Amino acid sequence: MSDSLRVSVLDLVGLRGEETAAGGAGIAKAVERSVDLARHVEEWGYERFWMAEHHAISGLACSATSVLIGHVAQATRTIRVGSGGVMLPNHAPLVVAEQFGTLEALYPGRIDLGLGRAPGGDYNTMRALRRDLAQSGDDFPALLAELRAYLGPVRPGQAVRAIPGQGSNVPITLLGSSGFSAQLAAREGLAFAFASHFAPEYLYVAAKMYLDNFKPGVLEEPYLMVAAPVIAAETDVEARRLFTSPQQRFLRLIRNQPVELLPPLESPEAMNAIWNAMEREAVEARLGAAIVGSNATVKAGLEKLLAKTGAHEVIVVTDTYEHADRLESYRRVAEVARGIAV
Repeated sequence: MSDSLRVSVLDLVGLRGEETAAGGAGIAKAVERSVDLARHVEEWGYERFWMAEHHAISGLACSATSVLIGHVAQATRTIRVGSGGVMLPNHAPLVVAEQFGTLEALYPGRIDLGLGRAPGGDYNTMRALRRDLAQSGDDFPALLAELRAYLGPVRPGQAVRAIPGQGSNVPITLLGSSGFSAQLAAREGLAFAFASHFAPEYLYVAAKMYLDNFKPGVLEEPYLMVAAPVIAAETDVEARRLFTSPQQRFLRLIRNQPVELLPPLESPEAMNAIWNAMEREAVEARLGAAIVGSNATVKAGLEKLLAKTGAHEVIVVTDTYEHADRLESYRRVAEVARGIAV
């Protein structure tokens, strides 16, 4: 796909309602679907398969991100597998370096390390993860520098080494939903991925900020990825009907309810019986970057996204209740992407 749009996958290992109640057996089913998806998108030419880090959110089974990355990498052959992303303030940089250094040793040339600075959960979860709340998002640059030191060559006088990890040079991408990480990635010469799948309002500003201010560092040229919700189906109406599943998920998130996947409604208009005007506005704002429709509609949406952001790659986020619908959507997006020249 070197002459066409590069597309990748972000997976949250979504649980269905009955799987949340089933404990380990339910989680195993969700992970099995993720592995099956990874195998399919590898065959369809996707660049990478990333897994998110979220904690204590009923309905998502992606908390042990590095474990899942290893599991998916073992089940695939060529696709890059990584984090989208590890929330660095939750972890000691040395531990992250050791985990990803080990993954790189096991699956050389296939591991990505996407890094974010959000906690990936609520206040109480943040306390449980980090214990010491002296760290904040503002110390992210220092944590990043420490992590890069553990992944790079040994420095004179370095007291602690990451073993495995030291010298592995696992590729790092900064993730963000505002301008902070965009500026940091530009200054350090790193790749940058914007999370428009849940925070689209700052997309264009952050993209421009990154591209305009990029200075050669790790990379000689900027590399911008944009994560966006995409659902492709045979018709626009069917795609919009399937889209009611992620709409319901975000609605439940706004209501502080479990966010397990729910079946799609009988029609797109049926959402009007579930949400009020204020909730609809909030959900539509969160999903404002969504591209939903037939192949032709999705192609037009992706081309518009590329034109407005200058993105080099699109990270596709597709949440449907039925696994078969998700596979079909990713298959269609791969077909569409091959027809988009970049």
